[in-house]
Formats: sequence, C-alpha cells, structure tokens
Amino acid sequence: MNLELKVATLENVDEVLKLHYQYQVDSILEEDKKDGFITTAFTEAHLSQLITQESGLFIAIKDNKIVAYAMSASWEFWCQWPMFQFMVENLDDAKLIDNDLTVSNSYQYGPVCVDKSVRGEGVFEAVFKFSLEKMSERYPFMITFINKINTRSYEAHTRKTTLKVISEFSFNNNQYYKLACKTS
Repeated sequence: MNLELKVATLENVDEVLKLHYQYQVDSILEEDKKDGFITTAFTEAHLSQLITQESGLFIAIKDNKIVAYAMSASWEFWCQWPMFQFMVENLDDAKLIDNDLTVSNSYQYGPVCVDKSVRGEGVFEAVFKFSLEKMSERYPFMITFINKINTRSYEAHTRKTTLKVISEFSFNNNQYYKLACKTS
C-alpha cells in the first residue's frame, strides 16, 4: 500500500473536516454508524489550534487524498469541551502499570477516523502508530475513551493497538471505556 503519514498543516484543515463530517455522529449516514463514529464535533478553528499549538493532527494520505486522521493533544487543549474537563478531574481513578496518570505525564488521543474505502488495509494501525511515535517525544502515557456503543472502535483499539481498558465511566448519559498505554 502506498500510504504517506505526516503531521498535518493548516493546508490540510478543509480536507480533514470533510472526512470528519462524514463520520461525525451528528452527520454520519445512519447505515455507517454500525462501523464506528466520532462523537466530538470540530470546527476549522479547533483544527487550526490543534495544528499550530499542539502539532497534534496526524494524517494518512493515499493517492493524494487524506484517508485517515488521528488527533492527539494536551489536556489543556481538550478542556474546552466538558467531557475532557470531566476526564481531567478523574485522571486519578486508575493507574497504568502502577503509574499515576496526570495532566503532565499523559495526553488525550482521539478521535481517529479512517475512511471506509481503506478499512482493512492497515491504515488505522499505521496512523495510530505514527501518532503514538510523535507524541512519545512529549509524554510517557496516552489516554483515550470509547463510547461503549461504538463496538468497532473498541475492537480496533483493543485488538490492534497496545491500549488496555483501565476503567469505565459514565458521562452525559453515556457509558465509556477509559483506555491507556505507554507511548514507548
């Protein structure tokens, strides 16, 4: 497979937003929901901030088209959304390999999105690994969450990555898994 992985630039924002909109829970086609979806809605300003302040948008390009992305950033960035404020307040509800997880030693990974045209080709694994490698330069631990009804995401992350479920929680009438892993 001819896949290019890179840290996104501002020139990529429009194309990433187009891909994001296809799979975001408020705009995804109903028949595609069973194959995974993204909960958080993002704007051009959010992605621009993620790129310029965090260098935290990682993209996979195939045939000159962005076919996947993964987001990763500091808790400070994510705390503009209530869900992530809740996660920060509860970082201490679990440990990873006897390590306390804190705002300074961990970051939030996700969402990740892979276009259905390339699913099953290793694109998810490639963009996950690339984002992990880049973020390992700054943090020893990655944390993420998955809505329990998003079974495709859960299966992908628990079978194809080093992420492990470290706790479960409820937020806004939804049930979630909290997962974490070492970055190196």
